[in-house]
Amino acid sequence: MSNGMLPDYVSMAKPNPPGNRAPWYKNTAPTYAGIFLWFVFWNKMASGGADAAGGVLGQGLGTALLGLVVAALLCHFLFYLVPGLFGLKTGLPLYVVGTSTYGVQGGFLMPGFLMGILQFGWLGVNAYYSSKALAPLFGGSQAVQIVIAILWAAVAAFVGLKGIQYVAKVATFLPLIPLVILVVMLGKTMGGIGDFSAEKLVAATTVEGGAAGLSVFGVIALCITYVVGFFATAGAAGVDFGTNSKDEKDVQMGGLFGIALAGIVAGGAAILIAAGAFGKGLDAGLDTASTSFMGAVMGSEGAGNTMGLLLAIAAFPPACFSSFIAANSFKTTLPKVDPFISVGVGTAVSILLAVTGWAGDVESVFFVIGAAFGPVCGAMMVDYFLSGKQWAGPRAGWNLAGWISWVVGFGVGMAPLVKIADIPAAPLMAFIVGAVLYFILAKAGLESKVLSMAPAPAEAAPEPAAGEAKASEPEEEAEAAEPEEEAEGEEPSE
Repeated sequence: MSNGMLPDYVSMAKPNPPGNRAPWYKNTAPTYAGIFLWFVFWNKMASGGADAAGGVLGQGLGTALLGLVVAALLCHFLFYLVPGLFGLKTGLPLYVVGTSTYGVQGGFLMPGFLMGILQFGWLGVNAYYSSKALAPLFGGSQAVQIVIAILWAAVAAFVGLKGIQYVAKVATFLPLIPLVILVVMLGKTMGGIGDFSAEKLVAATTVEGGAAGLSVFGVIALCITYVVGFFATAGAAGVDFGTNSKDEKDVQMGGLFGIALAGIVAGGAAILIAAGAFGKGLDAGLDTASTSFMGAVMGSEGAGNTMGLLLAIAAFPPACFSSFIAANSFKTTLPKVDPFISVGVGTAVSILLAVTGWAGDVESVFFVIGAAFGPVCGAMMVDYFLSGKQWAGPRAGWNLAGWISWVVGFGVGMAPLVKIADIPAAPLMAFIVGAVLYFILAKAGLESKVLSMAPAPAEAAPEPAAGEAKASEPEEEAEAAEPEEEAEGEEPSE
């Protein structure tokens, strides 16, 4: 196939060379760990972002922690590992690797452009919770929170568009702030863990007309929904992380420590803190990163406000990185549109989500994220194994196997949110549906043809006019021989 059949964003992509790669503990693990240490993740871990009485603690600590461990391992093995191996073996970014699953035309939208759009959703979530943490320092009114949210999103978007390299210099250390806060609060509440009673918590959090406590299966499903929904986009982005890995061991270890272990540590600490606070009789609720909860645990409203400030500071680099990823996606897929315009429109949407409070409904946000990227990760996994654990290469047009599997999988993932059906662990079900459908459709012949990424053959020179060929041939042959003579004296490259 001619290289001319490939769009520029594919044909011009260059693999990250092995010399630019580093061990897992220098890139993949600390970056993913920082994602799970972001307080937006562990803030509502104890409630699971749902209104069920008792949240994930409704069946006791053991069940809650079991559900968290299952969810964290699913994130590593199902949602991250294959994308990470794709990145390792190709050295190419997600928006190029995704053309195998969705085609070079379909890949324009999926997963690259979709990733960019959803990053503005994350920016809205970041702006909402950061403004909520900072507002008490300035009086705590709704108007103050709105102003902070607008400024927060706008500045983060500008830095992400123009100056992400400066944020990256401090982002390595800022995730230590939420880790220290978790350790301090765990130390303050550990004495109440032994007195925790799931039955008392369910009774205390049951409201008239509200959801009752969950079964054991319901708790595990809620943990999966919450954790996998939060992580799904980062799982697909494992392709980009994988391009910086040296070998398969680095991919595995980076995920096991940065995803599975970090998710268990951050989420587990939040669950234990909430249980301990309730066991000690503190009127704190289940939102472990709220200023009121931290103030109750520390015994001082001022301490809670200070912790909120520190958590907001630590959340600013993730806001910039979300903007940076979105800007890169838009620059690639919309090269003729001024990035200030495309990113500006996306930032306006982020601000709308933040100031209206929609971004604060993390259960809905995680449902959408999981529904959108669950089938992406599922289809990519099947594509990987059907291709012999290699990247098949870009496929022509719109790969129907990928798109049909995504549409159906997305519908399954969104069903509980739009009240069509009560599907437990919806992001995981979306993954499974996407994977199974891709396999069936691929075997049915609905995969489009693979295009070659080899350079296009040079166009043949026009035939010389009669009488000119003989005169020019000796000179051309002499010129062609010169590079060959130089090459003979060169050392072979390794």
